[in-house]
Amino acid sequence: MPLPQNNPEQSPSWARLKTLANTLNSTTLIELFKNDAKRTSNMSIEWKDFYVDFSKNLITEEAWNALYELAAYADLDAAINAYFNGDLINETEGRAVLHTALRAAHSDAKVNGEEVNEEVADVKRRIQALSDAVISGAKKGYTNKPFTDIVNIGIGGSDLGPVMVTEALAHYKNHLKVHFMSNVDPDHSVEVLKGLNPETTLFLVVSKSFGTQETLMNAQTVRRWFVEKASEEAIAAHFAAVSTNLTQTSSFGISNDMVFPMADWVGGRFSLWSAVGLSIALSVGYEHFEALLAGAAAMDQHFAEAPAAENLPVKMALLGIWYTNFMQAETEAVIPYTQYLHRFSAYLQQASMESNGKSTSRSGKVVSYQTGSIVWGEPGTNSQHAFFQLIHQGTKLIPCDFIGFRTSLNKNQPHQDALMANFFAQTEALMKGKTIEEVTAEFVEKGVELKSVQYIIPHKVFAGNKPTTTFLIESLTPYNLGALISAYEHKIFVQGVVWNVFSYDQWGVELGKQLANRILAEWQNGTFAEHDQSTQALLKRYKN
Repeated sequence: MPLPQNNPEQSPSWARLKTLANTLNSTTLIELFKNDAKRTSNMSIEWKDFYVDFSKNLITEEAWNALYELAAYADLDAAINAYFNGDLINETEGRAVLHTALRAAHSDAKVNGEEVNEEVADVKRRIQALSDAVISGAKKGYTNKPFTDIVNIGIGGSDLGPVMVTEALAHYKNHLKVHFMSNVDPDHSVEVLKGLNPETTLFLVVSKSFGTQETLMNAQTVRRWFVEKASEEAIAAHFAAVSTNLTQTSSFGISNDMVFPMADWVGGRFSLWSAVGLSIALSVGYEHFEALLAGAAAMDQHFAEAPAAENLPVKMALLGIWYTNFMQAETEAVIPYTQYLHRFSAYLQQASMESNGKSTSRSGKVVSYQTGSIVWGEPGTNSQHAFFQLIHQGTKLIPCDFIGFRTSLNKNQPHQDALMANFFAQTEALMKGKTIEEVTAEFVEKGVELKSVQYIIPHKVFAGNKPTTTFLIESLTPYNLGALISAYEHKIFVQGVVWNVFSYDQWGVELGKQLANRILAEWQNGTFAEHDQSTQALLKRYKN
């Protein structure tokens, strides 16, 4: 079943939401809490190890109800069914979007009438077999030495997802050192290869088509480096691939039993659950990889079954729509209070901005409303000493997700308490701010003569009323990480449904690739086509 094509602006709730947003512009969070003694309990969700508090957001129950109506107008329930059933909802590419089947214990989904369960199970068995063999030392390199290092060569979803998860689960990692090579910049490949021993390094080339320019250029560079130190024959023992192009992988020298497939119904930016996650399984062991999948599957079930008002991904998505379309926010910050999640915001940038950065509706018309959001962030407390000044006292509305964990993995309670004191204090400070009366009172309490500080007082005033959502999770386990990632994935899906865009293609990425290939061909052939005046001048300066 194709996704419905409903222009959200035609929904009766769209105009009502605009009116409600105008009303809220003259209201403060402090007033909203004063007027509702049960605001926190009414606007929080408890699910397994997750407690998510939406109450510090500039929104009322009336606005929430209008957003639920907007989702119903978009026929969200039917879209969710199509999503999980394997319907070809990526219509511009004629593909299903079924990464959820990769983590389900059992899926009834079919693609083109064929069940996917056995295909998924077979790949999992192969991931387990290889990861177990490499970790245990049973699988060895060409000189019969066990592997010590893994290099994942990929870009986009073939890099961002595995990098983020292996960093997030560093507490659980084994003895293998996992490296990532993505940028076609020669500096990246040189730095990754420094100090590696070809006798003990396993390389994973991750490219579904085995034709991604950056990945293949890096892979060929690594291949030359390896052959210079080993031999052509040794490639088969040291290279694996995630690809569907057996002709090209074989030509590269990779044996077929070291090639892992990725179905065309798995999009790159949602592929860490597939064989693309091989580097994750190697880094933390297959048992933890399975726990990651299980957490995501549990969130999938919650998303598929919970009513909108109790559905975590749905509420996350609708809140983002509220800020983007009705409160004129242009960005959203994701602030994890754990260094382990230092790549989480970068991962979400691709997942969200490549998915919903669209200006054409599913009916092929240019949209007349905002879609997508600029996602950014860094871990706390570092971020407090970087960009929080803008959030606290700047002129922009920046909704923030604060993600914290009740239990520290490393059992250093003084550090954990200091971290979480900042976590809770920041959301309170952003909401409350500091009035001119409070600033003045502080000076009086210190015995400072007010005449001498009158010019300072306005600069120490905080308007407050800055919205935040708080995720308080029991601990950073593979299971909870899987659930957290899955929640954000479904947030992206819901927003695409409501905004009436196709979330799972990325034609904007292709244009840059086409022009880059054209310029490379010009240099190789020595014949130069006409470019715009600026580009022509830049190319001439680079090549002359």
